Amino acid sequence: MPPPYLDIAISDGLAQISGEGRAERILYADAERSERWADPEEKVRAELWAELVYKHGYPARRIRLEVAVPRRTPNDFADLVVYADDDLKRPYFVFECKRADISGPEFNQAVEQACGNRASLGAPFCGAVSGLDRRLLRFDDRHPPGERERNHIVDIPERYGKPPEWRFRKGAEGGDLAAVPREDLRVAIRKCHQTLWEGGRRSPMAAFGEFSKLVFIKHRDEKDLDRRDGEPYAFQRRDGETAGDLAARVNRLYDAEREREPSVFVDAVNVEPSVIAQCVEHLEGISLDRTELDTKGVAFEEFMGGFFKGDFGQYFTPRELIAFCIAMLEPKRDHLILDPACGSGGFLLYALDHVRREAEARFPPMPNEDPRRTLERFRYWHDFAQNNLYGLEVNDELARVAKMNMIIHDDGHTNVVGHDALDFMQSIEAKNRAVRDGAFDMVLTNPPFGAVVKRAEKGEGYLEQFDLMRYLGKAYPNRKAKRASVKTEIAFIERVHAFLKPGTGRAAVILPDGILSNASLRGVRHWMMRHFQILAVVSLPQFAFSHYDAGVKASAVFLRRLAEGETVPDDAPIFMALAENIGYDATGRKTFAVSLESETPAAARTEIHSCDLFDYRVSYEWDARAQAWSERRREVIPDTGLLAHWKAFQRDPTDFFV
Repeated sequence: MPPPYLDIAISDGLAQISGEGRAERILYADAERSERWADPEEKVRAELWAELVYKHGYPARRIRLEVAVPRRTPNDFADLVVYADDDLKRPYFVFECKRADISGPEFNQAVEQACGNRASLGAPFCGAVSGLDRRLLRFDDRHPPGERERNHIVDIPERYGKPPEWRFRKGAEGGDLAAVPREDLRVAIRKCHQTLWEGGRRSPMAAFGEFSKLVFIKHRDEKDLDRRDGEPYAFQRRDGETAGDLAARVNRLYDAEREREPSVFVDAVNVEPSVIAQCVEHLEGISLDRTELDTKGVAFEEFMGGFFKGDFGQYFTPRELIAFCIAMLEPKRDHLILDPACGSGGFLLYALDHVRREAEARFPPMPNEDPRRTLERFRYWHDFAQNNLYGLEVNDELARVAKMNMIIHDDGHTNVVGHDALDFMQSIEAKNRAVRDGAFDMVLTNPPFGAVVKRAEKGEGYLEQFDLMRYLGKAYPNRKAKRASVKTEIAFIERVHAFLKPGTGRAAVILPDGILSNASLRGVRHWMMRHFQILAVVSLPQFAFSHYDAGVKASAVFLRRLAEGETVPDDAPIFMALAENIGYDATGRKTFAVSLESETPAAARTEIHSCDLFDYRVSYEWDARAQAWSERRREVIPDTGLLAHWKAFQRDPTDFFV
């Protein structure tokens, strides 16, 4: 993260924060000016002011705030002006400061405001700053007042010097890419999507697809092993570079990566140069590689949870339910795991996270740690990510989203295949030879509900590959009619069975309650009991999926594939439970019962969030800029909620309903 320049300024007495709450104020000593600290824009300005002094070497006595602008409206003031002389007669750099979360059009308006103020004051430089976003411009004989393209500068000059050619260089002290807190990453992601959406010009899914490509390029650029210390990163704007030149370089980067791995993205970047330039502006200063996995996970989950509401709700499984399924089955690092309807990759990512935390428990980080131990911990979970996680997704756009999600969380993307999981097995195996009958220790999935697979659309033989077709209808087991269609969730039950290892393979599947209770599906239940041991059924509330516009009543069903010739006794116990509080309600509002576990004021805080399924331990760090707690990490606490009842049931199944 960036050095705490403002903290240094306060320690040195150049700034002082006093008061409490809404009355809290910041005093800039040399400027002899006091401002309201609760204003989000003031925090941006204060950090920029401190950066100017401590990073770029400008004297605090030459910086002024709220400078009246001549020849503008009577009440127009420049947020911050750096002067070239002690008499404050020669303006040098004029800034507009805006809160971090403003929209693209608002930021462009701030740039124009800065340009207008600069022209009136007669300064050679101006810029707009909004959180991590900044756009800086020079004006001279070669760059007239109306120029906005070829006069970009990448960073503030060092103490009235020449602007640098590049802002970010690998390993450069104070100039390398930095890890960022969750809120900064969340804002950057949201800004990118807004920029790509272009007010509705693209569909949300198309915008998300283009966002995935740019994040892919950004991540690969950071991981480029051929880049030496001191060399600039490619995913950034160069001094004086036009949007067209920048976009051409970004497209070359993408084409090179696409050639290396054609399975990740198949089509070109379909975004105008000006839009690419804005997205680079949002992301260029962030290190996706160095930002903690937990921070990235929380930020991306939050963003994707909001994105997949509405029209795309059917592709998203609420993360509380995924976490519960993973905790129930407890995947191990040697397990082969598949989600045949992986959507954005949630089940795969949570399985990875489970194994990663296991690695941290086995190899706890230590001060001055032996590099071999660090490598052991990394290989423990990273080999699992690359070699043991597989996904199928019929929607190509979503398959690319899942791949992007895996890349952001340090790989496993090559085993996500864009293909129909209900297709003929030989067709699936042709896409990835590892995805075959009887190969997987665990299948974790929330298959699509309600869609109908029709023979007329799929052709002869497609439906006939499913043995379950003979078990459908009220007339089962005497039904002989040739059916013309089948619900997808029914076909997926058989496909889950096919993918699991006989005798040992286990599954967690979200199924509509109709399969478990409708008289017309009695045959499906009989088929399931002949081919699976039903380990547990956890009934979910009616609203479990309504937040994502999918209001079907469903249950989480846990299964084991039987070995050849194996039968389950009629009196074999089944864990059955009813979950009412699952951590959120029909509107998506969180319903966890929250209790404080520990707190160090203005530093760290840990809370326990409880629901029927389990308890979370949620860790926060203090965000001094926002003056608020920022979530850093959350983890399921074993042996809490229904997880504890499940463990007790496995020891003694006598009392099996909770």
